[in-house]
Amino acid sequence: MQISKWIVSAAGAAIFMVAASSLSQAAEKLKIGTEGAYPPFNTITSDGKIVGFDIDIANALCAQMKVECEIVTQDWDGIIPALQAKKFDAIIASMSITEERKKQVAFTNKYYTTPLALVAPKDSDITSTEPAALAGKTVGAQASTTQADYAQNSYGKAGAEAKLYPTQEEAITDLQNGRLDAVISDKFVLVDWLKKASEDCCKLVGDVKGTETQAGIAVRLEDTALRDKLNAAIDAIVADGTYKKIQAKYFDFDIY
Repeated sequence: MQISKWIVSAAGAAIFMVAASSLSQAAEKLKIGTEGAYPPFNTITSDGKIVGFDIDIANALCAQMKVECEIVTQDWDGIIPALQAKKFDAIIASMSITEERKKQVAFTNKYYTTPLALVAPKDSDITSTEPAALAGKTVGAQASTTQADYAQNSYGKAGAEAKLYPTQEEAITDLQNGRLDAVISDKFVLVDWLKKASEDCCKLVGDVKGTETQAGIAVRLEDTALRDKLNAAIDAIVADGTYKKIQAKYFDFDIY
């Protein structure tokens, strides 16, 4: 009977260890949500790969935290609800830290800083980003973004029409096709796009004063431990030079 009990006890311990190992393995995967339509920060290649600055940062943070990264895409309009519904654990998608969003999610410290900027056709008479200069014009922006807020609240109040799009790429396409007078967006996104656009297409009008924002990683409000781990990982990749190496792949200037 003693031997029998020992066998049962050992078997139970083995089952417990396997279960604990499985739970540990599950805990070592971090599921990251991103948009996949915001180059050079996050975009999907022709062969279906998710690439960009945000993705490289996500992978570097996961490596620092010694967890496996799983990157999934989600339409921008639904990205915060998807986080809250636990479809993923964190959002790394160039999300600006705003007071309104802080009511819905918890943010890490910044992982880059950017102003908004304005682009217009090369032959446009728009020479300033000031609201008065856009009176009577149609300005495009991606919906549910800080640039959409500025287009509606600042340019709109000055007499411009704000036209909002599900993605940044759709706004740019309409600008190229003559359906918009200008597009407002993250400066780094516009600079990257202009490098690839035809020379006679468009011009960078300039930075929009007073719009510099910080991009952070969003987690659920209750996930303070994860936020703290991500903050520590951000500090670590900045300190050891990993951040600069990633930055150099996409920008020839400092965005931190």
